[in-house]
Parts: sequence; C-alpha cells; structure tokens
Amino acid sequence: LPLKHHGQGGNVPMYITNIQCTPSGRFSGRMVVSMRPMPLEKAIRAVEVTGRYPRAHGAPIHWGDPTVIGIESLAQPDFGSPISFTHQEVPMFWACGVTPQTVMMESKPAFAITHSPGHMFVTDLKDEDLMS
Repeated sequence: LPLKHHGQGGNVPMYITNIQCTPSGRFSGRMVVSMRPMPLEKAIRAVEVTGRYPRAHGAPIHWGDPTVIGIESLAQPDFGSPISFTHQEVPMFWACGVTPQTVMMESKPAFAITHSPGHMFVTDLKDEDLMS
C-alpha cells in the first residue's frame, strides 16, 4: 500500500477533527487523525490490512469527504506536512497517536511522556500481539 508522504519527503499530514474523545478524569479533547490518500482500487485493501490490528491504529475511522469530521482544508494540516494527491485517490483517515498530545495541551498536566509525530513508541510486542 502506498505511503505518499514518504515519497514526497514529509511527515504524514495530521488534522484535529470534530470528534470528541471519551473523557477520562481531567483528560478530554478531540481526536487527531492522520490522512493517507489511496487509489480507490487500494482503499478496501488498506481497510482489510489495517483492520487486523485494532490494538495499533486499526482500520480507518473515516474516508472520503473530510468536512464530515471537521477538516476544512487538507492543504493545511494541523501537524505534519501537506501532501499532494489526485482526484483518483481517496483521502483515508486513521486515529492518530498525536491525540494524547492535544489532549495534554488542553488539560495541562504537570508532567507527561509521549512520542514525536511520525516516530512511534518502540516496544517488544510483535505484530501478531496487536491483532484482534
């Protein structure tokens, strides 16, 4: 499956959505998604492959019209790099690990550890451990 942002030399574009996360104690906020454009003929395969890993990012939470999830302009990501794509590609949106960072920026805890966008947490878990 193509990862267009790699070929364009940038980080994946990430957007703050209008989707509210389930609050937990003092932590609440909106979901951040990463966007990867896919040729329509590969979009279903992307859902099939990523859907096998619900303990990681899982399947896309949305694809198609970005305004449905509160994204007004794909050309202006909140994080990461904008990428170009064609009308033959569909924008696909996955839940993003930057969500905890935006929640923490809103709730302002005294101390927090997270990851850098595009550089995920390293673990000793195998892919099979993350499958449903």
